[in-house]
Amino acid sequence: MTDDPRTVCRTPTAGKSGVTRIPTWKFDLLRGHILDIVKDAGPDGYPMASLKAALADRLTEDEAARLGKLGWHMMAVKLEMEVAGDIARMPKITPQRIVLV
Repeated sequence: MTDDPRTVCRTPTAGKSGVTRIPTWKFDLLRGHILDIVKDAGPDGYPMASLKAALADRLTEDEAARLGKLGWHMMAVKLEMEVAGDIARMPKITPQRIVLV
């Protein structure tokens, strides 16, 4: 077991009650970058398919090495941000885009 503080990440999917807990520093790092990326995109939103690459571009080599699997952590943080009401999926838009709430 680790002594690192952890943040609970929930899923917005109806009927799914499972949660995951990731180190808070990882959560804060990715949440901050996601908020910046989506904010910069403005009202047109940011395409979900490009989010992983955009995050990878913002991470230092050390952060990327310490983070581990970017895709998994990104998804956990993004889903929690949806549940918390920080970001939302744009309705009736394909491909999927996210905006600030």
